[in-house]
Amino acid sequence: MEENIKEHTWIPLILVCLASFIISLDTTFMNVSISRVVADLSTDVSTIQMTMSFYTLITAAFMLLGAKLQDIVGKKKLFLIGAVLYGIGTFTSAISLNATMLFIGWAVIEGIAGALMLPAIISIISGTYSGEKRTFALAIESVMVAIAAAIGPLFGGMMTTFLSWRYGFAFELVIVVIILVMQKKIPDFIPTESKGDLDITGSIISVIGLVLLVFGILTLSEDIPTSIILMILGIITLVVFALFENRRKKKGNVPLLDMELFKDKNLRVGTVILILVYLVMEGALFTVSLYLQSVLELTAFNTGLTILPLTISLLIFAVGAPNLSGKLNHKTLMAIGAILSIIGCLILSYHFRMNATIVEFMPGMLILGAGLGFIMALSVDIALINIPDESENNASGITSTGQSLGESMGTAVIGIILILGMLGGISNAIDTHAPDHSEDEQYYQEIFDYFQKVGSVNEIESQGSAVVTIVDEIFQNAMEFVMLVMSALMGVVFILTLRLQDKSINK
Repeated sequence: MEENIKEHTWIPLILVCLASFIISLDTTFMNVSISRVVADLSTDVSTIQMTMSFYTLITAAFMLLGAKLQDIVGKKKLFLIGAVLYGIGTFTSAISLNATMLFIGWAVIEGIAGALMLPAIISIISGTYSGEKRTFALAIESVMVAIAAAIGPLFGGMMTTFLSWRYGFAFELVIVVIILVMQKKIPDFIPTESKGDLDITGSIISVIGLVLLVFGILTLSEDIPTSIILMILGIITLVVFALFENRRKKKGNVPLLDMELFKDKNLRVGTVILILVYLVMEGALFTVSLYLQSVLELTAFNTGLTILPLTISLLIFAVGAPNLSGKLNHKTLMAIGAILSIIGCLILSYHFRMNATIVEFMPGMLILGAGLGFIMALSVDIALINIPDESENNASGITSTGQSLGESMGTAVIGIILILGMLGGISNAIDTHAPDHSEDEQYYQEIFDYFQKVGSVNEIESQGSAVVTIVDEIFQNAMEFVMLVMSALMGVVFILTLRLQDKSINK
C-alpha cells in the first residue's frame, strides 16, 4: 500500500505543500494588518512587529534541531507533531485577547512548529518520490513557499478589509485540520536513531548561534552597530558549534549536524543560492509593496493585485522547470533563471516614479517571477543530489535553514540598501532643486524624515514643490539603487550556478 502511495499519487505532496504554504504565508499576510491588530488588541506597532520578527527568529533558530529529531522520532511523526502544535498556535492567535496571547500563539508555538515541519517536508518528499517525480515534487514545494510569500499581502488585505485578520489564522487552522484528517496518505518512515543519540549540548549551541545571527539580521535597519555585533557573535557561536560537532563525531558519538556534509559542493553552493534567491524575492516584495502602498497609496488589496503577475509567472515557470530540466538540465535552467531575474530587476528599476502606473510594473514583475521560478524550482533538488539517503534529514535541515535565513534577511538587508540609496541621492537632489538649502542641516533632516514616513505624500506636497521634487528624485534613485543591488546579487547567483554539478542521476 505504501509503495502504491509512493509511486502513483500526489496526495502526500499536496499535504506537505499545504504545510509549506501556511508556514510561509504567516511571514507576510499580517504585514498589511498591523494597524488593525494594534487597535483590536490595544497594543502598539512595535509590539506587533516584534511578534512577527520572533516568529521568523524562532523558526530559523530551531531548524537544525528539528532536522535531527526526524532521525529520532521519524519524519512523518515529527511532521504531524509539528502540525498539531501549529494548529494550537494558530487557534490561540485567532482568539487572542491581547498582544501577549498573540505572541505565545504566533511567535512561540507556531515558530517551533514551523521548525519541526519544514525539514520534515523536504525529507518526506525526498523519501516518497524518486527521479523526475522527486524533481517535480521539490519544485512544487519551493514554489508554494514563494507563492505564499507573494500573495500574503493580497490575502491579508482581503481578510482585513472584508472580514478580520483573525480569519487569516482561522484559514490556516482549517489547512492543519485537513492535513491531520488525511495523515494516513503520508508514508511512514522508520526512525534511524534513539533518544540517547540526541546531542543536547550541540542543540543549545546551535540555537544560541542562530538566534544571535537571525536577531542581528532582523534588527539591521534599526540599529546597525548592535546588529553587526549580534551577527558576529552568532557567526562565532556557529563556528564553535561546528568545531564541537566535529569533535563529537571523532569521539564516536552522533552529532546534531554532520559537518562532513559541507564537503559536498552542490549542498554548499545550493544552500548559498537559496539564501540569495529568497533574499532577493523578499526584498523585491518588500520594495515594491512599500512603494505601492506608501507612495502610490494603493490599498493592501490593490498592492497584492499588482504583485500578482510575479506570482503567476513564478508558478508557471516553476511548474515547467522539471520538464525542461530533462532537456537543458538543472544547471542551465538555473543560469537562465538568474539572467531573467537580472533583466526583471533592471526593468523594474526604471519604473519607480511618483506618477508610475500599475501597468508599468507588469513586464518587470513577469520576467523576475519567471527567473525566480526556474531557480526556486530546482535549487533544493540539485543541492541534495549527491546526499546519501541516510543523510537526507540533516541535509534538509541545512537547505531549510538557508531558505529561512534568506527570507529573514530580505526585508532587513534591502531596507538598509534603500536607506543607503536615499542618503546617496539626497545631497545631489537638494543641490539641484533647492540650492539655497545646501548648507541647511535642518532641511536635510526634514527631507530624511519625510522619506522615512513615505506614506505622507499629501503632507509632503503641502511643504512646496521643491520638497515634492526632491522626494520624487530620492525615491527614484533609492529604488533604482535597490534594484541594481538585487541585479548584482542575482549576478552572484548566476556565477554560483556555474559551479554546480549537473543533475545526471536519478535518486
